[in-house]
Parts: sequence; structure tokens; C-alpha cells
Amino acid sequence: MSDNQDKEETLASFQMITGIEDVGEAFSHLEASNWDLVEALSRVMPHDDEPLANPIHTPEPPAPDPVAVASASSNPNSNGFRPFNFDELPGPSQGARMFPTSQLLAQLTSSINLDPSRQNNNQNLLTFNIHFNQQLYQIRMQPNATIEQLKRKIFDVTNVPQCRQALRGWPPSKASDAQIPETQLCTLDLAPESELILVDLTDDGFMDTEQDEVTQRLDKVFKIHIVEEGGPEARRLTLNFPGRTTIQELKTNVYYITSIPVRHQEWSGWPSGCDNDTNLAQSGIEQTHDFVIRNIADRTSNNSNLLANTEVVTLDSESSADEFEDATDFNNSEYIFSDSPPVQPLNRHLIPNNTNDETSGSTQFVDNYIQRFGEPHPDFYVGSLESALRLACHKPAKERKLLAIYLHHGESILTNVFCDHLMKDEAIIQTFRENFVLYGWDMTYESNKDMFLSSLTACINSNASLTARNIKLDKLPAIMLVGKSRLMGRQTCEVLSVIHGNIGLVDLQSRLIETTVMYEEQLQGEIREENERAARDQVKAEQDMAYEETLQADMAKEAAKRQKEAAQAAERKRIESERAEEDARRESIRLVASQALPMEPAEHEANISKIRVRKPTGDFLERRFFTRDTLQDLLNFVTASGFLIDEYKIISSWPRRDLTAINAGQTLETLKLYPQETVILEERF
Repeated sequence: MSDNQDKEETLASFQMITGIEDVGEAFSHLEASNWDLVEALSRVMPHDDEPLANPIHTPEPPAPDPVAVASASSNPNSNGFRPFNFDELPGPSQGARMFPTSQLLAQLTSSINLDPSRQNNNQNLLTFNIHFNQQLYQIRMQPNATIEQLKRKIFDVTNVPQCRQALRGWPPSKASDAQIPETQLCTLDLAPESELILVDLTDDGFMDTEQDEVTQRLDKVFKIHIVEEGGPEARRLTLNFPGRTTIQELKTNVYYITSIPVRHQEWSGWPSGCDNDTNLAQSGIEQTHDFVIRNIADRTSNNSNLLANTEVVTLDSESSADEFEDATDFNNSEYIFSDSPPVQPLNRHLIPNNTNDETSGSTQFVDNYIQRFGEPHPDFYVGSLESALRLACHKPAKERKLLAIYLHHGESILTNVFCDHLMKDEAIIQTFRENFVLYGWDMTYESNKDMFLSSLTACINSNASLTARNIKLDKLPAIMLVGKSRLMGRQTCEVLSVIHGNIGLVDLQSRLIETTVMYEEQLQGEIREENERAARDQVKAEQDMAYEETLQADMAKEAAKRQKEAAQAAERKRIESERAEEDARRESIRLVASQALPMEPAEHEANISKIRVRKPTGDFLERRFFTRDTLQDLLNFVTASGFLIDEYKIISSWPRRDLTAINAGQTLETLKLYPQETVILEERF
């Protein structure tokens, strides 16, 4: 039987004995008694008869704490998983009840196992929910058990050998220790109930070392399926993130899509040991993982009746208010992975204690300011003080604005009046919008105050930091007006005025306008200087432009000239190259024709023909051929002499005919070119 089932039985028995029908009230009594049924019954039963055999002396039960009552339905384990078969519980009781006496208590509990040792042993056990192959296996172990013993239990229920078991979901800081078989479970900082994912290692190169696997998973893409509950119908989102993405970055991206602020996001599905700084690779989730997200602001409104029916909790006058708010802030950091976060009282601070940096603090300031004081509200700049100062002051004089730094303090009695009355006035909001860059910061916590004062020193000067530090609590909230002017010896930003919170609406408006007018008057001289300098720069720029145009024109002419010369040189080179190629071709044809000529016969030999070739210049070429030689031999002779047949044609005088157009294989005898003949060499056109 699981621990949740034990609690359900104890809860049912408690309600049956006491007659308390309200589950939330019964749950709170059991939680206060650490689920010891006898102790819980003793807390609520009237002691009008003899005590039980083993009385338990407990103090008078305190009035129910609204936060405890509202969180009665939450899982003690804040790892992000809802307990199985455990529904949300309703609010507190609406009225008093008559409880049975201790005699009836003894009678009704006679059949119930009230052995405290057994209950303590069950509560000390660690519960592991092993996720494997789409199934859930629940294993309970003693805290002093080792990793090896846990893996044996896993083998018993999953049949996965120990050598092939890789477990994901250990707290990131203890991931290395969880790989050592002798490590005891109590040393791993585990919650009473933990979610682990079992991976059956194969022969594909996996190693049973989670740190190595985390390194491999950093650059992998995780597909996150998110179901957004709470609306008319569940909304489903699918997002892809690299393994280096932190949970805080994931929540911020979800805020951009769903408009659910990070502080209102309630997640289900994270393994135990995760926090906002844990990245997806370290968290132990699968590369494709399902989550459920809810907006706790909706639940807070649903629990308004619960807060109205609880008693007012008063603080000891000697208690530290900062201590109380620190505890509240701690609860806020805890419910980021809880399925049923407690209803938080309205915090007086707008930035949590020990915020990480100015940008995140500024974002939280604006969100909390709007949530607390509502609409309308001034337009606060979100970012660092340095960025706000750069936007307001580090610009040309005509574009420059004043930087208004609103210093908030939750402990001041002036805060509510100042924010609800003065800062909501439309004229004030419009004045800030037109003439100022408004930046806000919460000085309630000393850590945030010190960080901001250091930033004032770094961005402005030590006098600004000293001015902010010396503002007394009864003067807060306050507005510091910061400006920059090179006149009157000021080369950097200076605090021009401080407006304290003990001021009326009319006075605030007049102070803002007076400072604005004074600042604009100081800027007029600087604006004139800038205009004169701009005019001089314009003349110089026009002269430079004219010179540049002339220079560009000369350079263009020179470039065109060089380009023309380069083109002419390239053309000459091309012509020379073509001429050389042509000469080489002609010479090659001439050599081939010369080599093909037959031996010239002597004059005294028989059957010869003397051929004379008249060139276009009027002189003659002459050679003897055998009458058996062909017309091709005559053509080769002409070609070897430098007159290519594709450029010239040979014409016989009588009858007139183009010898280059007939069959070159015929003999001179057949063509009647013997014993002598004169032919004409004509150029082709």
C-alpha cells in the first residue's frame, strides 16, 4: 500500500471519528500532527473524561493558518508531480462541530492500527516512481539503502538487468554520486517521493554515467508538449528548445506565448531536484516530454472565500517584518514546481529579496506594481538603470529628457496613498510620458537597496547614491529627477531635484513642471550651440561633398580612360593572337600540301606537262608535272606556295572553268592540261 493510500485511510478514519466533514480542515489537523492519528484526535477532542491509556500531551491547537489551510491540498514534495489518486481538497470548515468524547474515541479506534512506530517507519521510507516503457513502477526503500539495492528492486519489477539500468531524475548536484552503487539514498538530498526515468541501455554506445549523457544532451533539441489548463478548453502547445535552455528561460518563453507571468505558472511533470537554474539536459526529462501548466492566479481568486473565513493572523510587535516577508518569499520560490501552491498574502515588496540583477528586478517591479496598484499606472522603463540613463540623458540636447527614478518602500505609510492617488492621476502620467524616462526600484530589502545604490554610484556619481541613501523612511516613496547639461560646469548627469512622498497632487505636478522648465532653459544654450555646430558641420559637409563629387568625377574620368586603354590593349592582343593562330594554321596547311607534292620531273622526260600559275600580282608560278599527276597535286603546289585553296580559286583559260570546283582526283591528261597550260589564281570574295 502506497504512502498516499495510507494518508487517505488515515484521513477517512479521522473524519469518521471526529465528524469533521470539511476535508481541508481535517487535512490541516493531520498535517499539524505529522499524520499521527492519535495525536490529531487528541488535538481536537474535548478532554472532559479520563485520558486514554497512552495519553499524548499536546499544546492547545492554534487557530488555523490561512496559508497552511490553503496549501493543504498541495503535495509535500515540490518536484512538480501531483500525487497519484489524490484530488484537490476544499476550503476550511464553515462552522463549529460537536466532537465525540475520548471514550468513544477508544471504541472507534479499536480496529485501527495506531502503532506510532509502524507509522513512523512508513513515513521514513523513500518512495520512487520509476517511469519505464510508458508504465509506472512504485518502489519504497529505506533511507540507508544503497543505489545497488534500489537497482535490484527495479530489476525485480522491470526485468532490466542492473548493468543496463540508467536512471535519470537525480538532483543535478548529486548526479555523479548516484552513479556509485555503494551510495546511500539518504545522501542524495531526495524528497520523500521522487520521480525517476529508467533507460534500458543498448549496445549503441550509451554509458551508465549520467554526467556524460548530460554533456551529450546539451546540444540536442527537446520537444516540449504543454497542456494549458484552466480555460474553457485545454490549450496544447508544442515548443522546441536546446538542452542548454534553463527552466527559467523556458518559463519566460511560455509567458510570452500564454501571457501567464512566471510567478503565476504552476507546472506538473518535472522530476525532483529541479530548480529555475537547471537546464533541460540536467533535468532528466526525455527529449520529448509532456507537461501541464496552470495559472495560480485563478486558484487564488477561487480561494478568496477560504481567506475570508479564516482568523486574522497577527504578528508579534517584536517580530521582524523583514523576517516575515523573507519567509513569504521563500514560499514563493518553492511553489514554482508545486501542483497546489499556497495562497500568498499581499506582499509589501515589489522586488523579491536578493534579486539577481537589475533587469530581472525591474521586470518584477513593473509586474508587481501593476498587480498591486492596478490601472491606470505610469509607464515604467524595464531594464537596467544604465540603459534607462542612456535613453534619457545620453542623447543630443534637443532629444534629451529627464530621468525620474521612483524609489518605492513597502514599509512606508505613504506608499499606498502616493501610488493609489498621485501616481494614478492622468496629468501626472502624461507629464511622465512626455518629459521623463521613468524608472522604478523597490528599496524595501536592504540587499536590493545596496545593489541599487552601487548602481547609482557607477552610473551617475557618489552624490546621487548618498542622496538616495539619506532619504528617510517617512519621506519615502520619493522621486529623484536626474538630468545632464554641459552648462554650469556639469559634464555628467546630476540629481536636479528630489520629490518626497509627503506631498500633495498639486505640489507634485508643479514640482515636475518646474524642474522640467528649468531643465529645458538650461538646455536652450546647449541646443543653440548644437544648432550652430550643426550649421557649420552642414557647410563643411556640403564643401566636402562638392570636393568629393569633383574628386569622384576625376577619378571616374581616369578610370574610364584606363578602362578604354585596357580595352584597346585587350583588342590588340586578341587580334595578334588570332593573327598568330591564323598564321600557324596557314603554315600547317602549307606544310602538309608541300609534303604531299610528288617529285618534279626533269625537262627531258616524256609525258610531262608544264603548268604556269598567274598570281593576282601578275607574276607567275611555274612547275612541271607528269600527265598522270592529278589535279590535287596542282592544288597542293599552289597551296605550298602560300595560296590556300579556301582563299583562292584556280581558273583555266580555255575553256574557262573553276578547277577548284571539280573532282580533284582527275589527272592532268584527262583535264587537257598538257603539254603546257596557264591557269589564273583569283582571290575568293
